[in-house]
Amino acid sequence: MQRLTRMDGLRGVLAVYVLLGHAMPFTDVPGWMAAPFRHGEAAVDLFFALSGLVMVNSLERFGARFWPFMAARARRLLPVYFVVLALSVALLAAGNPLPAMPWVGLAARNIMEPVPPPDFAWHLAAHVLLLQGVIPQGVLPYAYVTLLGPAWSLSTEWQFYVVMGLTAPKRLGGFALGMLALGALYHLVHLPPWWQFSRAFLPFAAPYFALGLGSTVLLRGGGVKVFVICLAGACAIGALGGAEKALVPLVWAVAMLAQRQKWGAVLESRGAQYLGAISYPLYLLSEPVQRGLAMLLAPLARGDAALFTWAWLPPAILLPVAAAALLHHNVEARFMREQKNFLFPVIARPVQQ
Repeated sequence: MQRLTRMDGLRGVLAVYVLLGHAMPFTDVPGWMAAPFRHGEAAVDLFFALSGLVMVNSLERFGARFWPFMAARARRLLPVYFVVLALSVALLAAGNPLPAMPWVGLAARNIMEPVPPPDFAWHLAAHVLLLQGVIPQGVLPYAYVTLLGPAWSLSTEWQFYVVMGLTAPKRLGGFALGMLALGALYHLVHLPPWWQFSRAFLPFAAPYFALGLGSTVLLRGGGVKVFVICLAGACAIGALGGAEKALVPLVWAVAMLAQRQKWGAVLESRGAQYLGAISYPLYLLSEPVQRGLAMLLAPLARGDAALFTWAWLPPAILLPVAAAALLHHNVEARFMREQKNFLFPVIARPVQQ
Protein backbone atom coordinates (compact mmCIF):
# COMPACT_ATOMS: atom_id res chain seq x y z
CA MET A 1 0.00 0.00 0.00
CA GLN A 2 1.42 3.39 -0.98
CA ARG A 3 2.05 6.05 1.63
CA LEU A 4 -1.06 8.12 2.22
CA THR A 5 0.37 11.62 2.46
CA ARG A 6 -3.03 13.14 3.20
CA MET A 7 -3.23 10.99 6.31
CA ASP A 8 0.05 12.60 7.41
CA GLY A 9 -1.70 15.96 7.08
CA LEU A 10 -4.67 14.65 9.03
CA ARG A 11 -2.31 13.58 11.81
CA GLY A 12 -1.05 17.16 12.03
CA VAL A 13 -4.57 18.60 12.11
CA LEU A 14 -5.54 16.21 14.93
CA ALA A 15 -2.46 17.13 16.99
CA VAL A 16 -3.29 20.84 16.69
CA TYR A 17 -6.90 20.10 17.63
CA VAL A 18 -5.77 18.31 20.81
CA LEU A 19 -3.44 21.24 21.56
CA LEU A 20 -6.35 23.69 21.34
CA GLY A 21 -8.57 21.36 23.34
CA HIS A 22 -6.03 21.35 26.17
CA ALA A 23 -5.73 25.14 26.11
CA MET A 24 -9.33 26.35 25.95
CA PRO A 25 -10.53 25.20 29.42
CA PHE A 26 -7.96 27.49 31.08
CA THR A 27 -9.24 30.63 29.36
CA ASP A 28 -12.36 32.76 29.58
CA VAL A 29 -13.02 32.81 25.83
CA PRO A 30 -16.74 32.75 24.91
CA GLY A 31 -18.40 29.36 25.08
CA TRP A 32 -19.15 29.30 21.37
CA MET A 33 -15.43 29.68 20.67
CA ALA A 34 -14.33 26.92 23.04
CA ALA A 35 -17.15 24.45 22.29
CA PRO A 36 -15.71 23.04 19.02
CA PHE A 37 -12.55 21.95 20.87
CA ARG A 38 -14.19 19.88 23.59
CA HIS A 39 -13.80 16.56 21.82
CA GLY A 40 -10.12 15.78 22.35
CA GLU A 41 -10.80 12.16 23.26
CA ALA A 42 -12.59 11.69 19.92
CA ALA A 43 -9.50 13.06 18.16
CA VAL A 44 -7.38 10.46 19.95
CA ASP A 45 -9.78 7.76 18.74
CA LEU A 46 -8.99 8.91 15.20
CA PHE A 47 -5.28 8.55 16.03
CA PHE A 48 -6.03 4.92 16.93
CA ALA A 49 -7.72 4.39 13.57
CA LEU A 50 -4.64 5.88 11.89
CA SER A 51 -2.45 3.39 13.75
CA GLY A 52 -4.64 0.52 12.62
CA LEU A 53 -4.21 1.76 9.07
CA VAL A 54 -0.42 2.17 9.01
CA MET A 55 0.89 -0.46 11.44
CA VAL A 56 0.19 -3.28 8.99
CA ASN A 57 2.75 -1.86 6.60
CA SER A 58 5.19 -1.33 9.45
CA LEU A 59 4.93 -4.93 10.59
CA GLU A 60 5.33 -6.25 7.05
CA ARG A 61 8.50 -4.18 6.55
CA PHE A 62 10.12 -6.41 9.17
CA GLY A 63 8.85 -9.67 7.73
CA ALA A 64 6.18 -9.91 10.45
CA ARG A 65 8.95 -10.54 13.02
CA PHE A 66 7.96 -9.45 16.49
CA TRP A 67 11.21 -8.17 18.00
CA PRO A 68 12.42 -6.15 15.00
CA PHE A 69 8.97 -4.59 14.73
CA MET A 70 8.82 -3.70 18.43
CA ALA A 71 12.39 -2.39 18.41
CA ALA A 72 11.56 -0.12 15.49
CA ARG A 73 8.53 1.19 17.35
CA ALA A 74 10.69 1.80 20.42
CA ARG A 75 13.25 3.75 18.40
CA ARG A 76 10.45 5.81 16.91
CA LEU A 77 8.53 6.65 20.07
CA LEU A 78 10.47 6.18 23.30
CA PRO A 79 13.23 8.84 23.03
CA VAL A 80 10.70 11.66 22.63
CA TYR A 81 8.41 10.13 25.23
CA PHE A 82 11.09 9.94 27.94
CA VAL A 83 12.19 13.54 27.30
CA VAL A 84 8.62 14.83 27.65
CA LEU A 85 7.89 12.59 30.64
CA ALA A 86 10.95 14.00 32.46
CA LEU A 87 9.79 17.55 31.68
CA SER A 88 6.26 16.83 32.88
CA VAL A 89 7.41 15.24 36.15
CA ALA A 90 9.77 18.17 36.82
CA LEU A 91 6.98 20.71 36.28
CA LEU A 92 4.58 18.70 38.42
CA ALA A 93 7.10 18.76 41.27
CA ALA A 94 7.84 22.48 40.75
CA GLY A 95 4.41 23.75 41.66
CA ASN A 96 0.69 23.99 41.09
CA PRO A 97 -0.68 26.97 39.10
CA LEU A 98 -4.34 26.16 39.72
CA PRO A 99 -4.74 28.16 42.98
CA ALA A 100 -3.80 31.30 41.02
CA MET A 101 -6.50 30.50 38.43
CA PRO A 102 -9.78 30.60 40.37
CA TRP A 103 -11.84 30.98 37.21
CA VAL A 104 -11.07 27.53 35.79
CA GLY A 105 -13.66 24.79 35.99
CA LEU A 106 -13.70 21.03 36.28
CA ALA A 107 -12.60 20.46 32.68
CA ALA A 108 -9.33 22.32 33.27
CA ARG A 109 -8.73 20.59 36.60
CA ASN A 110 -9.17 17.23 34.90
CA ILE A 111 -6.41 18.14 32.45
CA MET A 112 -3.84 19.54 34.89
CA GLU A 113 -2.79 17.46 37.89
CA PRO A 114 -2.36 19.70 40.95
CA VAL A 115 0.40 17.79 42.76
CA PRO A 116 2.35 14.53 42.41
CA PRO A 117 0.07 11.59 43.25
CA PRO A 118 0.35 9.34 46.30
CA ASP A 119 2.50 6.28 45.59
CA PHE A 120 4.50 8.45 43.19
CA ALA A 121 7.14 5.76 42.64
CA TRP A 122 4.52 3.29 41.41
CA HIS A 123 2.97 5.87 39.10
CA LEU A 124 6.41 6.68 37.70
CA ALA A 125 7.17 3.00 37.14
CA ALA A 126 3.85 2.57 35.33
CA HIS A 127 4.67 5.50 33.04
CA VAL A 128 8.24 4.41 32.36
CA LEU A 129 7.08 0.91 31.44
CA LEU A 130 3.97 2.23 29.62
CA LEU A 131 1.75 -0.02 31.71
CA GLN A 132 -0.77 2.69 32.66
CA GLY A 133 -3.48 1.12 30.55
CA VAL A 134 -3.25 -2.42 31.95
CA ILE A 135 -3.39 -1.50 35.65
CA PRO A 136 -6.90 -1.80 37.14
CA GLN A 137 -8.30 1.34 38.69
CA GLY A 138 -8.60 -0.41 42.03
CA VAL A 139 -4.86 -1.15 42.11
CA LEU A 140 -3.46 2.29 41.16
CA PRO A 141 -6.29 4.81 40.66
CA TYR A 142 -5.98 7.15 37.69
CA ALA A 143 -2.45 5.98 36.91
CA TYR A 144 -3.12 6.57 33.23
CA VAL A 145 -3.16 10.39 33.57
CA THR A 146 -1.27 11.31 36.73
CA LEU A 147 2.19 12.26 35.41
CA LEU A 148 1.73 12.92 31.70
CA GLY A 149 -1.89 12.99 30.60
CA PRO A 150 -1.49 12.36 26.86
CA ALA A 151 0.68 9.31 27.55
CA TRP A 152 -2.41 7.21 28.26
CA SER A 153 -2.94 6.74 24.53
CA LEU A 154 0.69 5.71 24.08
CA SER A 155 0.09 2.87 26.52
CA THR A 156 -2.91 1.83 24.42
CA GLU A 157 -0.78 1.94 21.28
CA TRP A 158 1.84 -0.33 22.81
CA GLN A 159 -0.78 -2.88 23.76
CA PHE A 160 -1.93 -2.88 20.14
CA TYR A 161 1.64 -3.27 18.87
CA VAL A 162 2.19 -6.28 21.12
CA VAL A 163 -1.03 -7.97 20.01
CA MET A 164 -0.36 -7.30 16.34
CA GLY A 165 3.29 -8.29 16.56
CA LEU A 166 2.60 -11.55 18.36
CA THR A 167 -0.30 -12.61 16.14
CA ALA A 168 1.34 -11.43 12.87
CA PRO A 169 -2.06 -11.76 11.15
CA LYS A 170 -2.04 -13.27 7.67
CA ARG A 171 -5.78 -12.71 7.22
CA LEU A 172 -6.08 -9.01 7.85
CA GLY A 173 -9.86 -8.95 7.55
CA GLY A 174 -10.21 -11.62 10.20
CA PHE A 175 -7.87 -9.72 12.52
CA ALA A 176 -9.89 -6.53 12.03
CA LEU A 177 -13.13 -8.33 12.89
CA GLY A 178 -11.44 -9.93 15.90
CA MET A 179 -10.45 -6.52 17.23
CA LEU A 180 -14.00 -5.33 16.69
CA ALA A 181 -15.35 -8.32 18.62
CA LEU A 182 -12.89 -7.64 21.44
CA GLY A 183 -14.17 -4.08 21.72
CA ALA A 184 -17.80 -5.22 21.71
CA LEU A 185 -17.18 -7.83 24.41
CA TYR A 186 -15.39 -5.36 26.66
CA HIS A 187 -18.13 -2.75 26.38
CA LEU A 188 -20.84 -5.30 27.13
CA VAL A 189 -19.21 -7.03 30.10
CA HIS A 190 -19.43 -5.21 33.44
CA LEU A 191 -16.37 -5.84 35.58
CA PRO A 192 -16.35 -5.48 39.38
CA PRO A 193 -15.24 -1.99 40.47
CA TRP A 194 -11.83 -3.19 41.63
CA TRP A 195 -11.05 -4.65 38.19
CA GLN A 196 -12.41 -1.86 36.05
CA PHE A 197 -9.85 -0.37 33.67
CA SER A 198 -9.32 3.12 32.31
CA ARG A 199 -9.88 4.21 28.73
CA ALA A 200 -6.18 3.39 28.12
CA PHE A 201 -6.99 -0.34 28.14
CA LEU A 202 -6.72 -1.79 24.63
CA PRO A 203 -10.25 -3.31 24.40
CA PHE A 204 -11.71 0.15 25.04
CA ALA A 205 -10.08 1.45 21.82
CA ALA A 206 -10.22 -1.82 19.86
CA PRO A 207 -13.15 -0.73 17.60
CA TYR A 208 -11.10 2.21 16.31
CA PHE A 209 -8.05 0.08 15.61
CA ALA A 210 -10.44 -2.30 13.82
CA LEU A 211 -11.70 0.61 11.74
CA GLY A 212 -8.17 1.41 10.59
CA LEU A 213 -7.46 -2.26 9.85
CA GLY A 214 -10.68 -2.52 7.85
CA SER A 215 -9.62 0.56 5.90
CA THR A 216 -6.34 -1.16 5.03
CA VAL A 217 -8.29 -4.12 3.65
CA LEU A 218 -10.37 -1.71 1.55
CA LEU A 219 -7.35 0.18 0.20
CA ARG A 220 -5.63 -3.07 -0.71
CA GLY A 221 -8.54 -4.06 -2.90
CA GLY A 222 -10.07 -6.55 -0.49
CA GLY A 223 -13.59 -5.28 -1.02
CA VAL A 224 -15.84 -3.15 1.12
CA LYS A 225 -17.48 -5.80 3.27
CA VAL A 226 -14.94 -5.81 6.11
CA PHE A 227 -14.69 -2.02 6.05
CA VAL A 228 -18.47 -1.58 6.25
CA ILE A 229 -18.74 -4.08 9.12
CA CYS A 230 -15.96 -2.31 11.04
CA LEU A 231 -17.52 1.09 10.35
CA ALA A 232 -20.98 0.02 11.48
CA GLY A 233 -19.60 -1.90 14.45
CA ALA A 234 -17.48 1.02 15.64
CA CYS A 235 -20.51 3.33 15.36
CA ALA A 236 -22.69 0.94 17.37
CA ILE A 237 -20.08 0.33 20.08
CA GLY A 238 -19.22 4.01 20.22
CA ALA A 239 -22.88 4.89 20.74
CA LEU A 240 -22.68 3.09 24.10
CA GLY A 241 -20.35 5.91 25.19
CA GLY A 242 -22.43 8.75 23.76
CA ALA A 243 -22.97 10.61 20.51
CA GLU A 244 -19.39 11.86 20.35
CA LYS A 245 -18.03 8.31 20.22
CA ALA A 246 -20.61 7.24 17.65
CA LEU A 247 -19.57 10.07 15.32
CA VAL A 248 -15.86 9.17 15.32
CA PRO A 249 -16.22 6.41 12.67
CA LEU A 250 -18.23 8.78 10.47
CA VAL A 251 -15.49 11.40 10.69
CA TRP A 252 -13.03 8.66 9.77
CA ALA A 253 -15.13 7.78 6.72
CA VAL A 254 -14.91 11.44 5.63
CA ALA A 255 -11.13 11.29 6.12
CA MET A 256 -11.03 8.22 3.88
CA LEU A 257 -13.02 10.08 1.22
CA ALA A 258 -10.51 12.93 1.48
CA GLN A 259 -7.84 10.58 0.15
CA ARG A 260 -9.48 10.61 -3.29
CA GLN A 261 -11.39 13.90 -3.48
CA LYS A 262 -9.99 17.23 -4.66
CA TRP A 263 -11.04 19.01 -1.48
CA GLY A 264 -8.76 16.68 0.46
CA ALA A 265 -5.70 18.26 -1.20
CA VAL A 266 -5.53 20.78 1.64
CA LEU A 267 -4.04 17.98 3.74
CA GLU A 268 -1.11 17.87 1.31
CA SER A 269 -0.22 21.51 1.92
CA ARG A 270 3.25 22.23 3.25
CA GLY A 271 1.90 23.44 6.59
CA ALA A 272 -0.30 20.39 7.16
CA GLN A 273 2.50 18.03 6.17
CA TYR A 274 4.97 19.69 8.52
CA LEU A 275 2.50 19.57 11.38
CA GLY A 276 2.06 15.89 10.57
CA ALA A 277 5.83 15.38 10.80
CA ILE A 278 5.97 16.95 14.28
CA SER A 279 2.57 15.68 15.42
CA TYR A 280 3.87 13.09 17.88
CA PRO A 281 6.03 15.44 20.00
CA LEU A 282 3.37 18.15 19.61
CA TYR A 283 0.70 15.83 21.00
CA LEU A 284 2.82 14.94 24.03
CA LEU A 285 4.26 18.40 24.68
CA SER A 286 1.13 20.54 24.67
CA GLU A 287 0.08 19.77 28.23
CA PRO A 288 3.45 20.24 30.05
CA VAL A 289 4.41 23.35 28.03
CA GLN A 290 1.05 24.94 28.78
CA ARG A 291 1.46 24.05 32.45
CA GLY A 292 4.87 25.74 32.57
CA LEU A 293 3.44 28.87 30.97
CA ALA A 294 0.57 28.91 33.47
CA MET A 295 3.03 28.67 36.35
CA LEU A 296 4.78 31.79 35.04
CA LEU A 297 1.80 33.91 34.02
CA ALA A 298 -1.06 33.00 36.37
CA PRO A 299 0.46 34.75 39.44
CA LEU A 300 1.05 37.87 37.33
CA ALA A 301 -2.61 37.98 36.25
CA ARG A 302 -3.71 38.32 39.92
CA GLY A 303 -7.01 36.55 39.34
CA ASP A 304 -7.88 38.50 36.18
CA ALA A 305 -9.15 35.80 33.80
CA ALA A 306 -9.25 38.07 30.74
CA LEU A 307 -5.70 39.32 31.27
CA PHE A 308 -4.43 35.79 31.73
CA THR A 309 -6.27 34.55 28.65
CA TRP A 310 -4.79 37.06 26.23
CA ALA A 311 -1.32 36.87 27.75
CA TRP A 312 -1.26 33.07 27.98
CA LEU A 313 -3.25 31.75 25.02
CA PRO A 314 -1.01 32.85 22.09
CA PRO A 315 2.21 31.38 23.56
CA ALA A 316 0.24 28.35 24.79
CA ILE A 317 -0.42 27.61 21.11
CA LEU A 318 2.85 28.73 19.53
CA LEU A 319 5.41 27.49 22.07
CA PRO A 320 4.31 23.83 21.96
CA VAL A 321 4.62 23.93 18.16
CA ALA A 322 8.11 25.43 18.40
CA ALA A 323 9.16 22.97 21.11
CA ALA A 324 7.75 20.06 19.10
CA ALA A 325 9.72 21.15 16.03
CA LEU A 326 12.88 21.33 18.14
CA LEU A 327 12.27 17.91 19.65
CA HIS A 328 11.40 16.42 16.27
CA HIS A 329 14.58 17.58 14.55
CA ASN A 330 16.97 16.93 17.44
CA VAL A 331 15.58 13.74 18.96
CA GLU A 332 12.82 12.05 16.95
CA ALA A 333 14.34 12.44 13.48
CA ARG A 334 17.82 11.66 14.75
CA PHE A 335 16.80 8.28 16.17
CA MET A 336 14.82 7.52 13.03
CA ARG A 337 17.82 8.33 10.78
CA GLU A 338 20.68 6.61 12.54
CA GLN A 339 21.12 3.01 11.49
CA LYS A 340 23.77 2.13 14.10
CA ASN A 341 22.37 3.77 17.17
CA PHE A 342 23.19 2.44 20.61
CA LEU A 343 19.47 2.03 21.31
CA PHE A 344 17.95 -1.08 19.70
CA PRO A 345 20.64 -1.56 17.02
CA VAL A 346 20.78 -4.13 14.20
CA ILE A 347 17.60 -6.01 15.08
CA ALA A 348 15.53 -2.93 14.26
CA ARG A 349 16.67 -2.92 10.63
CA PRO A 350 13.98 -3.90 8.14
CA VAL A 351 14.36 -7.07 6.15
CA GLN A 352 15.73 -6.72 2.66
CA GLN A 353 13.21 -7.28 -0.11
